[in-house]
Amino acid sequence: MEVNKAKYLISSPSVSKCPTPDRPEYAFIGRSNVGKSSLINLLTNQNALAKVSASPGKTVMINHFLINANAKDEGGWYLVDLPGYGYAKRSKTQREQWKKTMTDYFSKRENLVTVFVLVDSRLSPQAIDLEFLGHLGEIGVPFNIVFTKSDKNSQADTSKNTKTFINKMKEEWEYIPRTFITSTVKKNGRREILAYVQELNDQYKEQGNQLLEQ
Repeated sequence: MEVNKAKYLISSPSVSKCPTPDRPEYAFIGRSNVGKSSLINLLTNQNALAKVSASPGKTVMINHFLINANAKDEGGWYLVDLPGYGYAKRSKTQREQWKKTMTDYFSKRENLVTVFVLVDSRLSPQAIDLEFLGHLGEIGVPFNIVFTKSDKNSQADTSKNTKTFINKMKEEWEYIPRTFITSTVKKNGRREILAYVQELNDQYKEQGNQLLEQ
């Protein structure tokens, strides 16, 4: 897959304000400063489609981008930029608002195909990332893991940290989803993620046709 067209659509304060769930949707989320905006810009081949907030964690919004739709905004798929978790300066009220908004989104957004959870490849397994993955598992939300910033350390360290993270997951999980290692500097992982999205899009379309035939 190649991204030929990408545009910002809307920022929604709640799932009820999100666009009509009429096409496959892929959400991206991670801890603050994990490189989410840079990854979205890499995937869409645009330098400033997703903007880095000057005040991360301050606003809870569900940001939709429309990818590869036609001139009438038909077809294509949604890329969703979700507010990061683990922002230290977020107040208790803001944390509760984030939790409610995210839980509503994950449980009610019926066209959500998978959540790409971004994890910093430079770090040893962080409890907050593992806890978030556990929450997704508890509510039955499919996810994949994207290890970011692989250019910031050696290939050996990246391999070590990612394997340690996966092994830590294996202590609790019977199944480990597909993972990706990315670098927005070297543009690593872009082709693999987009190919996976295309694979899931094809499955989504096939399942939709099967439903129509019933």
